[in-house]
Amino acid sequence: MTMPALPALPETPSFRLEGRRALVTGAGRGIGLAAAAALAGAGAAVTLAARSRDEIEAAAAAIRGAGGEAEALVLDVADVPALQAAIAARPAFHAFVNNAGTNRPARFDQVTVEDFDAVMALNTRGCFFAAQAVAQRMMAEGVRGSIINISSQMGHVGGPNRGVYCASKWAMEGWTKAMAIDLAPFGIRANTIGPTFIETPLTKPFFENAAFKDWVLSKIKLGRLGQVTDLMGAVVFLASDASALMTGSALVVDGGWTAE
Repeated sequence: MTMPALPALPETPSFRLEGRRALVTGAGRGIGLAAAAALAGAGAAVTLAARSRDEIEAAAAAIRGAGGEAEALVLDVADVPALQAAIAARPAFHAFVNNAGTNRPARFDQVTVEDFDAVMALNTRGCFFAAQAVAQRMMAEGVRGSIINISSQMGHVGGPNRGVYCASKWAMEGWTKAMAIDLAPFGIRANTIGPTFIETPLTKPFFENAAFKDWVLSKIKLGRLGQVTDLMGAVVFLASDASALMTGSALVVDGGWTAE
């Protein structure tokens, strides 16, 4: 009896990023540093951007010390002209993690104009034009790249004392879908990652409030706070060929918060 020919197996797309350049904003600590470390660990040459020179240089040095390729860029994403100039002066990136962001929690009736303007200036205006500047360089050099906007579960639901933050992240979800449509003909993909509450040096003090921590844990169906390591795989996935058919999508890493 003749044995049938064995089927040709499809090859798993690579998660590796050798030969590619990546930019991460807000990269001095927390989610941004984790994203930069993940990309470098996958083989990318990573540019870490943040406002604090000492912090960002130390972060880049730590990645180099672990065997990765990293450089520091002192940059305020809210300063759009400086941001545009810095990106225009560099070769196109293959991946961009648009992570810079802020929050000023306040009940809706107590939000000030100053707080509204500060949050929207960075989370919406700054991040929008950062993505635009990166995309323009990709288009100019014919790079088929990946733009990863760090949104939030709060870009899909509401939350107490988060009127402005929700507004900024719902806006990001919207313009990510629109930019995905505009950039698809150039082979440039755009997606969001929507984390739940992640335990970082910045957020850790909030969890010292037992009532707040209990509320957060009651909403996260897996019953624990997020860690920056929970996002690292998602970043590499969206930056790599493994997600080649994904654009205009939201990858929500929220422990089940938005499932209900």
